[in-house]
Amino acid sequence: MDLKEYIKPEYYWNRELSWIKFNERVLSEARDKSLPLFERLKFLSITASNLDEFFMIRVASLKDMVHAKYTKPDIAGMTPKDQLKELSVVTKELVEAQYNTYNRSLLPALKKVGLYVVERHEDLTEEQQKYVDRYFEDSVYPVLTPMAMDSARPFPLIRNKTLNIGALISKKDKKGREELEFATVQVPSVLPRIVMLPEDKKGNPVVILLEQVIERNIGKLFLSNQVACTCPYRIMRNADLTIDEDEAADLLKEIQKQLKKRQWGEVIRLEVEDKMDERLLNILKMEFEIKEEDIFQINGPLDLTFLMKMYGMDGFEEYRNKPYTPAPVPAMMTDEDIFTQIRRGDILLHHPFMTFQPVVDFVRQAAKDPDVLAIKQTLYRVSGNSPIIAALAQAAENGKQVTVLVELKARFDEENNIVWAKMLEKAGCHVIYGLLGLKTHSKITLVVRREENGIRRYVHLGTGNYNDSTAKLYTDCGILTCSARIGEDATAVFNMLSGYSEPRTWNKLVVAPIWMRDRFLHQIGMEREYALKGRKARIVAKMNSLCDRDIIAALYAASAAGVKIDLIVRGICCLKTGIPGVSENITVRSIVGNFLEHSRIFYFYSDGHEDVFMGSADWMPRNLDKRVEIVFPVEDERLKEEVKHILEMQLADNVKAHVLQADGRYEKIDKRGKVLLNSQDYFCFEAWERVSVPESAADQRVFVPAEAPED
Repeated sequence: MDLKEYIKPEYYWNRELSWIKFNERVLSEARDKSLPLFERLKFLSITASNLDEFFMIRVASLKDMVHAKYTKPDIAGMTPKDQLKELSVVTKELVEAQYNTYNRSLLPALKKVGLYVVERHEDLTEEQQKYVDRYFEDSVYPVLTPMAMDSARPFPLIRNKTLNIGALISKKDKKGREELEFATVQVPSVLPRIVMLPEDKKGNPVVILLEQVIERNIGKLFLSNQVACTCPYRIMRNADLTIDEDEAADLLKEIQKQLKKRQWGEVIRLEVEDKMDERLLNILKMEFEIKEEDIFQINGPLDLTFLMKMYGMDGFEEYRNKPYTPAPVPAMMTDEDIFTQIRRGDILLHHPFMTFQPVVDFVRQAAKDPDVLAIKQTLYRVSGNSPIIAALAQAAENGKQVTVLVELKARFDEENNIVWAKMLEKAGCHVIYGLLGLKTHSKITLVVRREENGIRRYVHLGTGNYNDSTAKLYTDCGILTCSARIGEDATAVFNMLSGYSEPRTWNKLVVAPIWMRDRFLHQIGMEREYALKGRKARIVAKMNSLCDRDIIAALYAASAAGVKIDLIVRGICCLKTGIPGVSENITVRSIVGNFLEHSRIFYFYSDGHEDVFMGSADWMPRNLDKRVEIVFPVEDERLKEEVKHILEMQLADNVKAHVLQADGRYEKIDKRGKVLLNSQDYFCFEAWERVSVPESAADQRVFVPAEAPED
């Protein structure tokens, strides 16, 4: 299939600008007045956290390219310098929209429901002033370390993402003339940023931010001098690790060394309050060697991630969504052991609507079962107190052969994963760190068990991480199976990871970077061929991001041939819809809801055969070419219908779905005259319905059609 005619810069959106559009969609949830107030705080906090990571990795990477004089344009025809220029504009617009939301919408709404946030310490009442000053003396002052800069003391190291207060200290020289010296104080992260004050006269809670407490009392840190001015500031550093695995004798030690460099990488963003004294700002600009376009002057408190703490405050339950309790898995509601349940037939898991507990139990029971000989698992991100890690350690102590691939290069989880790797090794597990030059992102667990008829392999395959915490927040799918052919492939995967032996053939699993790209291009190409022959052709694909040029070009070719294509892409999407003769048959929607959409599902009509796949890979170059990923087929007809149903509900969502327009905007669906369908809420309801009614009745449930009917 010749795709050259579809590889034109004007046919693609830039990846980074598309990501900004995604964060705008998250921000739109914070601005949505139909949501409970504290849920809106949560979404605003998420936009701030997202933007931090975007700067530390994506913007930092572009700056590295510019420094290296790399000028090759991306698939949208933009050079790194072009992208940085455009990003400087749109990120400042996004930050302005964040603070408009905070100042004009959320603060007044909080006051209305009885939570008063003191914006300036000058606004404190006399009683509150006394309380704040006493709190500073008792709890804050002993923790602070003021750092001055003068001829004997160089500018101090300011750590990445920390909140700091800069000050100009007025001193007299020997001739009595005033001199201004710079000093800085780090706002201690070991203390709560939200400080509770005595209730107001109406009995409502009042809070102030820690930096305001410190600013009010900062003179106590410089008793013999006058403080001319103060202002909070915050920097973002380049946190993109550069690791030469060929030269690294010990990958674990090399990553530990590189992690320390994150604290003093190049400063790529400086945030200051917009009232900062020009003299103070000039010092920061000079010391951080930062350009004007990388300075963000902000009308409000820096680092809005504190809103996540506010979201968790006691006493405002009516302004939050009720917490959802995941439902049991219908196929596993018996007293039989988990291996008996799996032998009865493949089991579909849909988190967080169904509980993640079966995945934990799968490893726990394998660790205790005397007939289990070996457990093998890949770990990318795990929780801070992971029951799966504990079970693996227990298995090794019980004499099982335990092999664990811990991906040390999982971004921002490197330190966590190093701790787990050392702990597992100490427990007697065989810990491996994956293939040279590749991240291992696949989600697979293999249990080898001795049974009456010989050795049987049990396998869990998933779309999300083995993280019991995020499994309550991310939508993911998984399958538990004892299929012999999948078991053989699972063994081959671990042999490849531990012994670098690639099998000549695979039974069922589609593995990157070996042949996943070719398989997807083949599947898309076959749909195109069916359409050209006048047969029905259909593709539905759900993923986190879509930015692979060749995959997009293949989708364009299929669309031009008449294939109906519906894409559900949460985040980045470089594909353009509505190009005449090219993408008129393609729709793209993004669902931003209470849970983070994370599952990857791929459906191809395949001339009526209907191929359904799930897995760990997005349609991105890094997933297809630079990571070990697994996509697996769903072949059990009953489970296939269940997965198709998940896609149907998401395509029918008219509450949380944003649809990509030809001009690049994402718009919510016009709900007038339509039955409202929030797919995530529907899955929550449906999961419990299935366990509260007989299975035969559940089978007869009415599916909502792909297009919601009118009233």
